[in-house]
Formats: sequence, C-alpha cells, structure tokens
Amino acid sequence: MRCVLITGAAGFIGSHTSLLLLNAGYKLFLLDNFSNSSPISLNRIARLSKLSNNEVKERISIIKGDIRNLSLLERTFLTAKSQGEKITSVIHFAGLKAVGESFEKALDYWETNVGGTLTLLKAMEKNDCRTIVFSSSATVYGQSTQDSLIETDPVSPINPYGATKAAIERMLTNIAGCNSHTTPKQKSPSGWRIACLRYFNPAGAHPSGEIGEDPRNIPNNLFPLINQVGVGRRESLTIFGNDWPTIDGTGIRDYVHVMDIAEGHKAALDMLMLSEPICLILNLGTGKGTSVLELIEIFKLSTGIEIKYKFGPRRMGDSAISLANPKEALKYINWKSKRTLSDICRDGWNWQTSNPKGYDDAYSKD
Repeated sequence: MRCVLITGAAGFIGSHTSLLLLNAGYKLFLLDNFSNSSPISLNRIARLSKLSNNEVKERISIIKGDIRNLSLLERTFLTAKSQGEKITSVIHFAGLKAVGESFEKALDYWETNVGGTLTLLKAMEKNDCRTIVFSSSATVYGQSTQDSLIETDPVSPINPYGATKAAIERMLTNIAGCNSHTTPKQKSPSGWRIACLRYFNPAGAHPSGEIGEDPRNIPNNLFPLINQVGVGRRESLTIFGNDWPTIDGTGIRDYVHVMDIAEGHKAALDMLMLSEPICLILNLGTGKGTSVLELIEIFKLSTGIEIKYKFGPRRMGDSAISLANPKEALKYINWKSKRTLSDICRDGWNWQTSNPKGYDDAYSKD
C-alpha cells in the first residue's frame, strides 16, 4: 500500500487532499498541530470516504504535533515501519500563511515555515524518503502587472510570507541539485523527486458541505470573509483599496476551486512516484482573473445573497494583479482546473450555511 505523510493535514487544502488520496487507496499519516485547524475535519474525511471503522484504523494515523519537532517526525516514520509500511512520500502543507500577520511576526514565519521544512527534510532523508510535494504560493512572484505569470518569471516576494515560500523552494531545488527557477522541470542528480506547486487563490469547499475553510481567527483570505458576511458572522466586508490600476480599482486574483487544487497535488504526487528523480515548479490556477467587486457579484448571482462592503486603504504586501499561466501543469502533470467561479461560490456557501460556526464544537454535527 502506498504510504504518504501529510503535514498540515487538517487545514483547508490539506483536508481536501487527504480525502482525495484516501479514496485513491493511500495509507495516510496525518500530522497537524491544530493551531489554525480542527481535528473535526479529519473525522469528517474518514466519514466521507465511506470506509468501515476497521478500514479507517488501518488507513489513517493522526499525529498531533509540530513539524519543528524532529523526534516526533522520526517517530512517525518508525511507527509506519512498525506497522509493516514505509512512508515513501510527503505532501507538505504545514506552516503559517497570513500575509499581513507575516509582517508583524516575521521571526515566527521564518522559524515555522523555513525551519520547520528543514527539520522535515532531515527526517525524510534519514528515513530514505526523497519524494515531496510542497505547498508553495503565487506570493513568491511579488508585484506584477503582467497578464499572467509563468514559472520562470522573477521571484521577488513583497512580504515575509512569500519570502519564506521562496526560500523553501530554493532549499528544495538545492537539495535536488537543480538550478532554481530556470525551467519548470529539471532532472535531480541527487535522487530527490520534488514538486513545488505555486497555487493562486484556493476557494470553495467540498460539494458535500462537510469540509471547508475555517480559519480559527479573522480570515486573511477574501472568500471566507464573503461567506462570513453572508451568514451574518460579520456586518460587512472591507475591500482593501479601490484605486488599484485594474478595471474597477479593486485587486484582481485567480480563484481556483479547492478540489481542483487537491487534484493538482494528487496528480503531482502520482507523477513523481512514477518518474525519474526530478524537480518541478508549477503554477496551479485557472488563468482567469476576477476583481473583488466581480467576485461579490458572482457570489450574489450564485447564492442569492447580497454582500455589504466598504472600502478601506490598501493593505501592505498586496498587489494589483496576480494571475496564473497554468500551461506547464497541463504539460507535466496533466492538470487543469475544471470548476467555475459559480461552483466555488455554490460549494463554499453550502459549507458555510451547513456549518455557520465552522468546526466549532458547539455547532458541530459530530
């Protein structure tokens, strides 16, 4: 049975990817410290998989802990061996991820994101596991006015969060023996199989409404804020800037359904497991830009809910446009987005109305 360690497994993208891999027959070791997630999401992926209780026990191991804890990571690899299995690959989601907060807590971001990844890689190498899919970000590109971004565009992040993602990419390409950012695909002379997936703006939820995005504090992303205003948890949405050089003055982003993103991780992992040692750096996006005001209008048309909003000043670390050119992902891992913005709005709203307080125990169906 194929065994994979997923860090940050209880988070938004981690939980959706875990469900996909569980249904594909993988045995999962799910690691999370639950600082910005809930263990309820992991209970729900087990339920959504429709596995029997015995199958769940055989196929899912949940580890509460931090990626900076080397002894914990090494014990996880040893636990797999004691069960007659071998963790052959890692999907790495764990880390701090708020752009604004990263300015205030830059040291924490470098320690957790970069230091944690270094610790993870040490544990992997010690246990002869050299396949990793890394959750990177379009923030590595920084400011751009281009119609779309390609993988060989300059890496020049404008916030500490993006800087940590870029540093991790550089670390990974270094250990693979590759030149950073010169081509989306390179052979790895050191025997590593690595995929850095730069995704743009994941949104939406699983169509069941059982798992979705539930930040434990004030959301840093636009879509969960829209949902929270729609369900009455917040009075209105603040749009950061209406004077950007865009069609309506609001920021333009590439919104991609979380299930498409999850499928991208599975496609990358499947490709790595069958390939020679390589290093991939790929965009995951739709290639279509949507402004904040356009998204609010599409949300209204898709759900019937009108969102109150007001304008505020630009937010430090933001850019006017961030839009993917996803052609290399189609070329190398046969991936492209399938779902629409209407799908994102419908599925995200279904999650929010089914779980008005997210995974909060007082409101949970579990």
